[in-house]
Amino acid sequence: MLETVDTVAGYTTYIELIRPLIQDKKIISTAMTKEVERVGAAIDAALEGRSCAIVSSGDPGIYAMAGLVFEMCRQRDIRIIAPAAGPRSSVAKPWLQVEVIPGIPALCSGAALLGAPLTHDFAAISLSDLLTPWEVIAKRIEATARADFVIVIYNPKSKRRKDHLQKAQQIILNYRDGRTPTGIVSRATRQGQQVRIVALERLHSAEVDMQTTVFIGSSASFQYLDFMVTPRGYAGKYNISGEPDSPMVSGE
Repeated sequence: MLETVDTVAGYTTYIELIRPLIQDKKIISTAMTKEVERVGAAIDAALEGRSCAIVSSGDPGIYAMAGLVFEMCRQRDIRIIAPAAGPRSSVAKPWLQVEVIPGIPALCSGAALLGAPLTHDFAAISLSDLLTPWEVIAKRIEATARADFVIVIYNPKSKRRKDHLQKAQQIILNYRDGRTPTGIVSRATRQGQQVRIVALERLHSAEVDMQTTVFIGSSASFQYLDFMVTPRGYAGKYNISGEPDSPMVSGE
């Protein structure tokens, strides 16, 4: 897709990661918290007739830019047409053709590095309170902890938010054993990748940042060697040992 567009828009850090692929493109690059300006510039470029790609980390629809594109188009009364739509001559302007291309979200890349922590029900929660009040985030953490979901935490800590992860840990410990395995994956599949598993009660002392995804196990999750696993429930219904249910006795 990047090869076919005229313009590429993205967060400065992400633009630098793909710089070798977009040397001949017009670049729209903005810093963190400038998402509205970035998407607005990309929409304007597309309305001017330039094909434009907005790049995100992971999947564009998970804590990323796809939702903001649709929100801003709705706010500006810009009609959106899917790539597979029919003739467009009858559609009133302004209109844009928008395609969301799926990627690999951090919860998937991180889970693969840990083993299989998301084999059963899970919930994802961002600790960033830039757009969501902490009171709302805390309620969601408590609800998912009480329901015994595996909990995937995005944006666990920043320079401004140093204590949110510890607050989340304290809420979850009200409903979960302190020895619950907790996976910590930083910079998954990138340079400087780190993967480790700690007990939930030690999470507050773990080194995490905005490029870290935290996986807090359910009551069924366990650590096996260097891997974190949440069973689906097969062992409760089937014999998964590989041994016959009723061993044959020879000589009878």
